[in-house]
Amino acid sequence: MPHPLFRKKSIGTIIKDAEQGLGDSEGHAGGLKRVLTVRDLTFFGIAAILGAGSFSSLGGAIFHGGPGVVVLFVITAIACAFTAMCYSEFASRIPVAGSAYTYSYASFGELFAWMIGWALIMEYSIGNIYVAYSWSDYFTSLLGKMHIHMPAYLSTSYMEAKHAVARGTINKEILEAWNNAPIVGGLRIILDVPALIINVLITYLVFIGVKESRNFSNLMVVLKLAVVLLIIVVGGYLVFAHDLTANWNPSGKAGDHSFMPNGFGAVMMAVSGVFFAYIGFDAVSVLAEESKNPQRDLPRGMILSLVSCTIIYILLTLVLTGAVDYRSFDGVGDPLAFIFEPEHLNVGWMQFFVAVTAVIAMTSVLLVFQMGQPRIWMSMSRDGLLPPVFQRIHPRHKTPSFSTIVTGLVVGIPILFTDKTFVLDFTSIATLFAFVLVCGGVLLIPRKDKVAGRFQLPYINGRFIFPFIVLLAILLAWFFNPAYFGDLLRFDYSGIPDYVAGKTSFWDIAVPQISLIIFWLFAVILAVFSFMKQYSLIPLMGIITCSYLLTGMSKSNWVWFIGWLVLGLVVYFLYGYKNSKLNRGKVVE
Repeated sequence: MPHPLFRKKSIGTIIKDAEQGLGDSEGHAGGLKRVLTVRDLTFFGIAAILGAGSFSSLGGAIFHGGPGVVVLFVITAIACAFTAMCYSEFASRIPVAGSAYTYSYASFGELFAWMIGWALIMEYSIGNIYVAYSWSDYFTSLLGKMHIHMPAYLSTSYMEAKHAVARGTINKEILEAWNNAPIVGGLRIILDVPALIINVLITYLVFIGVKESRNFSNLMVVLKLAVVLLIIVVGGYLVFAHDLTANWNPSGKAGDHSFMPNGFGAVMMAVSGVFFAYIGFDAVSVLAEESKNPQRDLPRGMILSLVSCTIIYILLTLVLTGAVDYRSFDGVGDPLAFIFEPEHLNVGWMQFFVAVTAVIAMTSVLLVFQMGQPRIWMSMSRDGLLPPVFQRIHPRHKTPSFSTIVTGLVVGIPILFTDKTFVLDFTSIATLFAFVLVCGGVLLIPRKDKVAGRFQLPYINGRFIFPFIVLLAILLAWFFNPAYFGDLLRFDYSGIPDYVAGKTSFWDIAVPQISLIIFWLFAVILAVFSFMKQYSLIPLMGIITCSYLLTGMSKSNWVWFIGWLVLGLVVYFLYGYKNSKLNRGKVVE
């Protein structure tokens, strides 16, 4: 008999609950409309992936990693590919809404399921705050090109302006917002009005129905794909036409020219921005109950969208780093428009097209994320971990109405007091955490027989292959840097200028180092278990690659993430633990 904290729901029970809409205190049918095809799901995936990452966070990633950030895109894509296959395996077995939350309930048990559901709030809701900020930046830029100027203090977040001014920024728009903002009761009135407005409009669109949202999203995906490809073609042509390929081999701090001018460590510093570019492919899995054939179409939709966007990201990164020296992207929030400015490639009409496309791209990302969060809350409510009102289905629109409204509030209210940097870091670490547990969950469910028309995760015995991969990684790390593991175990920062000058704390430097030590220990332990248990290789690779990406997270990432999980545990023990259907005996396993 497992401990109550790790009580599991069987896959059959999860599907039965979804079909019958158990626990709906409002008396409405629990089923959602099944209207989405594999094309719709692929487009939803592309809509979520190809958005804020390419149009905004890509600039910061390039500034940290230089042209070599392409390598990080490939590493991240590989990690996401393994994860996508694990998501697909779960989606083929559990074709219901809930995504990683539902999958964890069937494999790890209730406590981990709650933690995943709580973490996914960070991915979908908190992540949408960043997208709303980015949408606002491009929208106000587009208005400016049409000679419509909004006051800077009404198109900037308060915290972003405050922190930038404290750092001594020279950004004219932020300084204008801070200096010209009206002051009421000693507080500067600075808020991002466009971000608030788009959140309200998207919430309404998601509220009225998935079919309407699908049509709107598909249209936007076609438009932005066309213009992104135009950016790649025009920008790529001009890189070669103007003989700018030397930008792919820039000089670093030491004066040496390299594809990774500041080393691989600097590339890993860009992990939050790069990984944020991939957040969204898993959002497809929450649409299981609205898919016509989820066992077949969900895996195809996730994998097709992931492969398509990876190719696009690599090409975009090469174009951007070829068109402009990577150091010029410091603080640039609109990198795709930036390269066409007069001092760079000087193509005015492309600047306008990029601004229009960015507004379209951001809108589609907002739409997909805003659809994902309510369906996770709906699943948690079905299990008794949240109040029954969260699973209320609108009688006419057939959407999770209450959850959709709450999602709009969770996104909208923090817009008033957060900034992009905080949201970006907060979101990426939570998503990686969810990915690790999804891949681990596949190892804990029994293998199934092949069923025609459904996705089947190939079983590759990792008993010898995975330990060999871990051993090879250790040997390569030692071969290329014989002092690597010795340096890793030493905490001597006396040679780091920022640390000596007091600009960087001990923990700011030590946390990534500690993360690497834990990673290597975890890799060895996982290799031992894979040998003993003969685990499948694909989920093992998903676990280890996502775990490695977690080593790129900073101290602040971990502090906020752990604090968020602690808050979630408090909520669980105050409500979910005693109201869980498994606890009340309403589900018979």
